[in-house]
Amino acid sequence: MNMKRISILGSTGSIGTQTLDVVSSFPELFNVIGLFGGKNLDLLQEQIEKFHPKIVGIQDANDITSLREFMNAKGLSFEIVCGEQGLVDFVDFIEIDLLVVAITGTASLLPTLAAIERKIPIGIASKEVLVAAGHIVMKRARENNVPILPIDSEHAALKQCMAGVKSIDDVSKLILTASGGPFRDRDANTFDSIKLADALKHPNWEMGKKITIDSATMMNKGLEVLEAHQLFGVPMSKIDVYVHPQSIVHSLVEFVDGNLISQMGLPDMRFPIQYVLMYPNKIHCEWPRADLSILNDLQFFRPDFIKFPLLKLAYDVGEKGGNMPAVYNAANEAAVQLFLEEKISFVDIYKTVYKAVESETYKSDPDLEFILDLDARVKKMILNR
Repeated sequence: MNMKRISILGSTGSIGTQTLDVVSSFPELFNVIGLFGGKNLDLLQEQIEKFHPKIVGIQDANDITSLREFMNAKGLSFEIVCGEQGLVDFVDFIEIDLLVVAITGTASLLPTLAAIERKIPIGIASKEVLVAAGHIVMKRARENNVPILPIDSEHAALKQCMAGVKSIDDVSKLILTASGGPFRDRDANTFDSIKLADALKHPNWEMGKKITIDSATMMNKGLEVLEAHQLFGVPMSKIDVYVHPQSIVHSLVEFVDGNLISQMGLPDMRFPIQYVLMYPNKIHCEWPRADLSILNDLQFFRPDFIKFPLLKLAYDVGEKGGNMPAVYNAANEAAVQLFLEEKISFVDIYKTVYKAVESETYKSDPDLEFILDLDARVKKMILNR
């Protein structure tokens, strides 16, 4: 395998740091060209010092001076970009072999499309991009022959299960599994008393705050259903979700002949990250392996749509299509932000998303400008209420 040049959007987040962990295990295989971090400037500087990127991106322009001082003090040299335009400039900077998109939310939509235009393969962990504008992203990816490689454990699992499939018509069902989050066994009547600290305690996965809250509401699985719909081009009716508390079986594919293929592994994001980074190759790694002799209690349950209504709403907006998934996603992003700031309750997340979807006028085939305007408008409406 030749050395692969990669850049990471969201290098200081959960997926970004784990991607660099995988890269560190195979220094002879990867050259880190670009790092675009978040608010954690100290961590970004540690990453810069270790990986020596040629371009660095930051969210806040106020950090530029500190970053330049760091660069000069360490005798390093790299280009600095900032903000929304910086995300696109980051992608346009230099030729790379893979862009890892690990920024949550629709902020990564424009740089993803820029990468597609440059014919750069994309490893995507930002499911919101495909939820809000999947019809645009996937169409452009097909036109430019650009592979979109899913980093989500469930979608990476589906892709591996379908590695030998000649036609999507051979597939009867895509089956996503869900841990059920921290509240799968909690009485729904007590959801009014859920605190932020409770919702941030995921039983199986170590993730960023936004995705952890989405897991607690099962919104995350709703987004994944919509992502699978766009990524694999299957109708919503062919996508099922089962709650699987052990998080060992990450997804399954049922074929028209009744056979099932599943992908299994420990709940460790380094496995799907490594799959995408190495694609299409398989390389030996030293991560802990699943011991089949102790996996004697794998459980699967139908999800409770009454308890977790945002998962049910995903199917509704997915069937309707058009701008509805973008409204669903934007409203949730804003509501989760308010919940993380402890300005609304846990159940208010549900109410906020439902209200936004119900109040928005349907548009069947929104273009990129419409999606971006809608996303900004819905978020502003919720955050400024």
